[in-house]
Parts: sequence; structure tokens; C-alpha cells
Amino acid sequence: MHHKKLEEFRRDRLDEMSISELQQEMRNGTLTSEELVLMYKENISRRDKNTAAILELNPDALQIAQALDYERAHKGERSPLHGIPVLVKDNMNTADKMHTSAGSLALKDHYALQDAHVATKLREAGAVILGKTNMTEWANFMSDKMPNGYSSRGGQVKNPYGPFDVGGSSSGSAAAVASNLAAAAIGTETSGSIINPAAQNSLVGIKPTVGLVSRSGIIPLSHTQDIPGPLARTVEDAVTVFAALIGQDPEDAISAMAGQFEGYDWTRHFNKEGLKGVTFGVPRNLFDEDIPKEQLEQFERALDSLRGCGAEIIDNVDLGADQDDLGFAVLLHEFKADLNAYLAKSNPQNPIRSMEDVITFNEEHTETMLKFGQNLLEQANSMSGKLNEREYVEALERNRYLAAEQGIGATLKELGADALVLPQDFGCNIGAAAGFPSITVPYSFSANREPFGITFTGHAFSEPALIEYAFAFEQAVKGRQKP
Repeated sequence: MHHKKLEEFRRDRLDEMSISELQQEMRNGTLTSEELVLMYKENISRRDKNTAAILELNPDALQIAQALDYERAHKGERSPLHGIPVLVKDNMNTADKMHTSAGSLALKDHYALQDAHVATKLREAGAVILGKTNMTEWANFMSDKMPNGYSSRGGQVKNPYGPFDVGGSSSGSAAAVASNLAAAAIGTETSGSIINPAAQNSLVGIKPTVGLVSRSGIIPLSHTQDIPGPLARTVEDAVTVFAALIGQDPEDAISAMAGQFEGYDWTRHFNKEGLKGVTFGVPRNLFDEDIPKEQLEQFERALDSLRGCGAEIIDNVDLGADQDDLGFAVLLHEFKADLNAYLAKSNPQNPIRSMEDVITFNEEHTETMLKFGQNLLEQANSMSGKLNEREYVEALERNRYLAAEQGIGATLKELGADALVLPQDFGCNIGAAAGFPSITVPYSFSANREPFGITFTGHAFSEPALIEYAFAFEQAVKGRQKP
């Protein structure tokens, strides 16, 4: 950078700075939002060639930052996110000069006509939407052979820690935040797509209860499971972004449930003693057969850390269900219905109006589009899209009963436990099918430097408790390290 002060700040201080620290610099007048945008853009230009996390930058980001600096000086700040640069996943509508494509070249020219509700909430909070992040194409539901982090539009997202799985499908959001390309990012989860990349990139990821954050304006996979949430380097940063996203939206009926947390004081849960007297259940049947030996050893040490913080562990609990009991039927049926509805209502200039159009486009551009095939798209497209099939209705009821009522809900109640604790993203399908929240926190690294995280999962709307557990655990172990 030509500006010596900014280059020194970027090189010596910017990495790993928290949102509250950046905010304090701006309050003190030693830093502006405009300068933050310039420094993060510099980081992106230098580092993203190693990760391919960024699909495109917001051409207006610098001017938006300048306007927010002016507003701060004359009216004060809107929220703790005022002037903070954040990134959003490429399946989220932004009514600006950026495209919304779900990583697919089929939508490379698609401009959304209005913001997704989460984008509106970010703008209202004064955040600067810096750009769009790469992702696993169609939220990892195009082909079961597609690696996490690959898209035809952006190529392969790489893990900044080394030759490891980057996680999916919010891959670019995770790799970008881990690499300090922005203060935080927004991902989406249907089944593990926030907590998996968070664990793989030494990040905190919050997968909220379905109903707390609106899904309107997001390219969908499953209307019963989809939910946006933050990826950040600390629990405090993740909660700061999460708080800004919460809100009711008439376009998403279930978001009426968000009213209970609008204006809520989340800082009361930043309690270093928050694990004392807490009881966790460990459902080993969800991971014992599949977890690598080294990760199992790390998990056992993490359980010891929890005990050292005053928590009680009830080991080897039985949820009465495992991930294989749930299957893909719900996602296959809902994907067609939901994607067709989104595309039919998209910008009239968008020639792709249905899942059938996506498949046809891919077949017409085989070399660029079908590197890994499209068997999941084809399976989903073979469904009626009417959501009246016996297979779908039975699977939806079964999944919700097994995961929510019989699984997590009844188990926690019978054990007298407060939450479940799991390694990495193991068991994510259970929480996803239930619509229940999870938080992933960095814990350690393998011998070859692959990140390892711990996930806390609770009943619906238990975010206040989960955040308290996550914060206390984070402060005790300090597991995050930058690449």
C-alpha cells in the first residue's frame, strides 16, 4: 500500500483484530471505515490467490464506507457493526452491482432485484457488505462427487491451513474470515454448512434456531432446514453479527419467532464462568465409527477441558436415532419446489427460470459445468415439486420426530442435561432436521496443523445458554490460531 500508516496497520495490527477493537479505533478517530475497506481489499488482493474464497467485491464498498464515516461524525454510530466490512455467501441476494449465483455459471449474469432480509439487516446495522464469497455450488446439492468448496463460477476454495478439506458449503465465507479478508462473514446451513467449515478453519460458527433469522431472498435448498448465520474468529464477534441478523420478516413466516430476541442483551452471556454446573451429553453413536483416531484423542482432551471448567459430562448417551435414519428425502423434494419458486420470481432478465433450466444449461456446457456431474440435481428434479408425495410427507414427519422430539429434546430432558457436545460437525444432520441451534468453537490442531473444533448443540432457542458455554470454553482453551 502507498499509504505508509495503513500499510503498517495492515501488516502489524489488522490480523485477528476483533470487531469491538476495530470499532474502538474508529471511535477514537485513529481509523476510518474507508481505511478498513482499503486494508481488507489489500489483504484480498494479496492472499485470496491462495484460497479462492472471494467471488467478487462490491464496487460501492468504498463509497458506502465513506458515507458511514460521515454519518458517524455527524449522527453517531448505528450499532456495533457500524463501518465494519463483512462478506456474504453467494446465495444471498444483494440489490447492488454484485451478482447472486449460488456459485453456478448458469446464474453468472443474475442480478437480484432486492436485498435478502439478512443483507437489509446488515445495511441497517451500518455494516459494509464488502463482497460475495465462493461456496460449494448449489449449497453442496448438485453432485455427491463434488468436493466441498468447489463451484463452476469460482473454482476450488482452499483451506488456508493446508491441504485439508475446507468444509462446505459456506466454504468461501470460512476461508475468507480465517485468512483475515474481512471482520466476519455470513454463511447458510441446511445440514452442517456453517459448523463444518467453521470447524475446518479454526472459526466460531453459529447455526441459529430456524425462525430467528429470515431466509427470504436466499437461494434455497430446504425451507424446513435452511438458516443463515455468522462465521467469525471469536465468539464475541460471531454474536455481534448474529444479533444484527435477528428479526421478523413478513416474507418468512417462521421469523415471527425472532421477536423474543429483538433488542436482547447478548453481552450478559460473555461469562468466563459459564460452564460451572453445566451438564453435557455425549452421543458417541453419532461419531465413534467414523472419527479419526487423532480427532478422537483431541475430543477426549476437550472433554477434560470442559470438566476442568466445572462442567459435568454424561458419556455415551443414546439419542434414539442416528444420521442414517434421516436420509435425503426431505431435501430432494424441497429443493425442487423451493428453487423453482426462487428462480420463477427472480429478475425477469434471468433466462434460468427453473431447476430444469439449470440442468439443461449444465448439459449444454458439459466441460465447464459437469466436472463432477449433477446426479443430486437430477434426482431432485425427478420429484414432482408439489410436496404432496407420501414419501416426502412421511420423511418430514419422521425426521422432525426422530431429531427434535425423540432425539435431542427428549434426551436432554431425561438426562437432565443442558446441551450436547460433539467433535467437529459430527451429528449435524440431527440438529439440522430438528431446526435446533449449534455453535462451533476452535479447540486445537492436529500434528499436521489441521484445525479441530468442538460443537455445542441445544434445544430450540437455547442460543443464550449455548453462547455462554461457547464463550467460557473459548476463554479457557484459546484454541484459535491464524493460518
